[in-house]
Amino acid sequence: MALSDQELQTLAAQLGECLVALNMRLALAESCTGGWLAKIITDLPGSSSWFNGSLVTYSNEAKKQILGVQKHTLDEFGAVSAETVLEMSSGVLALMDADVGLSISGIAGPGGGSDDKPVGLVWFGWGVRDKSVRAESYCFEGDREAVRRQAVEKALQLLLAMLECDHLRESL
Repeated sequence: MALSDQELQTLAAQLGECLVALNMRLALAESCTGGWLAKIITDLPGSSSWFNGSLVTYSNEAKKQILGVQKHTLDEFGAVSAETVLEMSSGVLALMDADVGLSISGIAGPGGGSDDKPVGLVWFGWGVRDKSVRAESYCFEGDREAVRRQAVEKALQLLLAMLECDHLRESL
């Protein structure tokens, strides 16, 4: 079951505590979540001390023009792929003054899915500036809102785990 808005904000607050403790700043490149992750973060007073911003690059054109995702990458692998989210994360880190970057691209539905890329498939790319960026996919169930909500939750969990701040998640 997906987390409530309040539970998502609790996770975001824990991420903020972790980033502040590490003296790091976060930047996002969102596609299928449409800025939802940024909204959860900016609902928190003081988040400007650790959150730099989010670029919503929903279309392929925006991914190319803003984040520098290569046309070849989109043509060969598609917007919902490891290759694309890796380039999105690298792009947002290059553009913004942040230490940590995360990107999200997926198929929230109800249409747009295929046999090899079903509705609910979401790719995440994340990493730390000047270090490797990694990508991982998850397939979520439910309607469009449920898929997007689960993607926001997973993004927060991935960042906490990457920064080794899992111990902060005890309250959930």
